[in-house]
Formats: sequence, structure tokens, C-alpha cells
Amino acid sequence: MSRATNRRLANSVFVVLCGIATVIALGALVLILWTLFSKGIGGLDVMIFTHDQPAPGSPGGLRNAIVGSLIMCGLGMAIALVVGILAGTWLAEYGAGTKYGMVIRFLNDVLISAPSILIGLFVYEMLVAPFHGFSGYAGAVALAFLATPIVVRTTEDILSLQPGALREAGMALGASRAFVIRRIIWKSARTGLLTAGLLGFARISGETAPLLFTSLGNQFYNANPSQPMASLPTTIFQFALSAYDDWQRLAWVGALLIALAVLAINIIGRYLARETHRP
Repeated sequence: MSRATNRRLANSVFVVLCGIATVIALGALVLILWTLFSKGIGGLDVMIFTHDQPAPGSPGGLRNAIVGSLIMCGLGMAIALVVGILAGTWLAEYGAGTKYGMVIRFLNDVLISAPSILIGLFVYEMLVAPFHGFSGYAGAVALAFLATPIVVRTTEDILSLQPGALREAGMALGASRAFVIRRIIWKSARTGLLTAGLLGFARISGETAPLLFTSLGNQFYNANPSQPMASLPTTIFQFALSAYDDWQRLAWVGALLIALAVLAINIIGRYLARETHRP
């Protein structure tokens, strides 16, 4: 066969393999979503959002877990976005070719792949054991440790892709480097920074292990982060392992809520990103 025929054949094989891999991945995703909807949609009602964790055999909902997850994820993402965007900006704009920047980048990559249970143990030793008590603040810090490396890495990659002409044009007009980054580079990369936040939230939204060591859980409603707090992942973990059918039903509802929340935030993020690109 000629070289052109070999290339066409190799291309066809590659396309077929990519198509098969895509079908397998989408099939697994459809099966997961179908299981969540089929087992969780039946228990989704108003009581889920208005009642707290029930005793076995009693009616109840997941209000305390939903509120706890919102508070801890919100605090964790606030920390992760501030630290992550600033650190990623430094790596992209100031430490790109320095040895110190290479060390920071390597350590950040290590943190990305660090098991979440180790993060939970670390925060336990730092914020729980010394103060002799679990708290929502400790849970938020643990979640921030998990989300920050992702925000850092994504921010660095996005800023590195911005054209150098933007920096040169700003500084040619007499603007300082920090001003150019704040008012030009960040504005140009705002869609990527939004993506960084979405990836960080997706990373922490379903984490259970670090919260078991930090916020512990709470069967009652509590909006004070200085006390132990319930969360959807820890409640799902507890209810899914129980022998009570009503608790297992609530566990499926909680899993469905997390999946819908992540899906909704990603859709909103995509919509906002599209709006920012409109003339």
C-alpha cells in the first residue's frame, strides 16, 4: 500500500477507537445519572428542604445537611479562589522561569493528587485536636486545601495563554505590571478564571473523608461554623451504610442533589462565559 493509503487507514482506525471510547464514557455517565434519578427522584419533595435529619422510621429531610454543605463549600471556595488566583497569577506572571516557581509548581501538583483523607487528617491535627472540637470552619479549610491546587493550576495555565501583546501594550502606555495584570490580563482571562472556580467546586462538592475528620456531622440544624456541622456527603455516607430503608432513600436523594447542583453550576458557568464573549 502507498503511504497515503496507510495514513488514511491509520486515521480511520484512530477515529473509530476515539468513537468507541466516547461511547463507553457516555454510556457509563448515562448509567450513573439514570441510577441517581431512578432511585432519588421518588424521595425528592418539599420536606427534603424544610425538615432536618430524622430518626429511623420517622419523616424528615436533609435541611441541616444542605445548609451545612452550602456554608462549608462557600467558605472553602472563598479561600480557594483568593489564594488560588493570586498564587496562579504569581506563577504565570512572576515566577514562570524561576527555580522557586518550579518548586512551588511541583508542590502544587503534588497537592492536586494528594488523597483527601490525608488532607482531612492534616487539618484535624491543625484545627481540631488543638482546639478540642470539630467545627464547620475546619471543614471549610479542609475543602479549601483540596480546591486551591486546582484553582492555582488552572489560573496559571489560563494566564499563560494570554497574548504577550496585551502586557506589552499596557506597559507601553505607562501602566505598572500589577495594574496591567489586574485590569487587562484578568479581564481577558475571566472566562478561564470562572472555569477554575467551577473545577474547584466540582472537586469538593462530594468530598466525605476530610469532613469526617473536621466538621464531623450534626443531626440537628446548625448554621454556626464554629460548631460541628452536617453536610450532604457525610450524611449520605452515614445513611447509605444504615439498615433502614428510609435513611437509604434519603441517601439517594442527597446524591441526586449533589449531582444536580454540580450540573446546574456548570450550566450557569457556561452561559456566563458565552455572555462575556458576545459583542
